[in-house]
Amino acid sequence: MTHVPTASRRDSRDHREPGEVFGPGFSLFADVLLVGLLTTAACLPIVTAPAAFAAASATLRQTADHGVQVRAGTYVGHLRALMTARVLAAGCVPPLLALVVLIDAALLRSSLPGAAVMSPALALLTLGATVVGLRATALGAPHRLSAREGFLRSAVDPRGSLLLAGAVLLSVVLAWSIPLLTPLLPGPLAFAATVVELRSGSDRS
Repeated sequence: MTHVPTASRRDSRDHREPGEVFGPGFSLFADVLLVGLLTTAACLPIVTAPAAFAAASATLRQTADHGVQVRAGTYVGHLRALMTARVLAAGCVPPLLALVVLIDAALLRSSLPGAAVMSPALALLTLGATVVGLRATALGAPHRLSAREGFLRSAVDPRGSLLLAGAVLLSVVLAWSIPLLTPLLPGPLAFAATVVELRSGSDRS
């Protein structure tokens, strides 16, 4: 039986790319946090939220494909390319849906008949819509930001959708328990959506 020298294993584990100080794992963690902050800032006008998440996914996808470090300029470049009239019009849909959900939730709290059944149904519907939206933002060309394609992939890849739903629920719990983390959460969500899309793409191939 041959044994790999301990020094060789240590060298491969501790390999540093040019400019890396803490290793690839820490660099990925820092990249996701940077993308999270940039996405939060880009989401402030509200209607830019789909473009912001799509830019985050495109930036992370570029990092995965080419191994380049995430930079603010790269994210801004993707964001500018996505700032079209169609995308900004689509950005009006999430706040409208959120308003409808809030109105329905208020009605359910007013002791209407069937509230015990409709409350879980509304929560599941909201979670499902969030998963479809995130999958749509993680799509590459030519289906980028296609709600129809996001819905189809969510249905065809239920395992990936469940994984992404878990990421959404975890983000909600973190935002509720530690509000200071909220500006960072879009990064992990975009990362999860991108990984699920890349995984499903490799599964189909």
